[in-house]
Amino acid sequence: MHQPVPIPLPSPEREIISSRIFHWSKEKIFAAWSDPDWLQKWWGPKGFTNTFHVFDFTPGGHWKLTMHGPEKGNYENESVFQEIIPGELIYWHRLTQPYFNVVVTFEKVDDDHTKLVFRMIFPSEEGRAKVIQFVPAANEENFDRLEQVLKQMP
Repeated sequence: MHQPVPIPLPSPEREIISSRIFHWSKEKIFAAWSDPDWLQKWWGPKGFTNTFHVFDFTPGGHWKLTMHGPEKGNYENESVFQEIIPGELIYWHRLTQPYFNVVVTFEKVDDDHTKLVFRMIFPSEEGRAKVIQFVPAANEENFDRLEQVLKQMP
């Protein structure tokens, strides 16, 4: 049986936080995260494509994928889901470098708007420093891609 893992407390010197208010319900946005057919269409920065090898969207389940860069490079990723609360929260631990945890929350603004908060929590300030120059912009590109997929979803 999977034991819940405590979500790390806020630590600004070890975190990168990206957020956006989307013009869709929490349920629809959560579906874009929890359904691998939709998720693989938008996951990653602009120009990336994905091959999902494993997507066990349960606490303790693994997510293994290869991100294919737009010009070159394949990037292997593996994570394990720590906690999932449908429509509210997804928490995972990344098992491949760079190491970090992710906490995604879905906050209802009103019936048609949801605030998505994407917290990347690094084990050290040095780990955050290695990626801070490009990750915020890449997260925004990821959100842009999510916007496009939400328009396609029923």
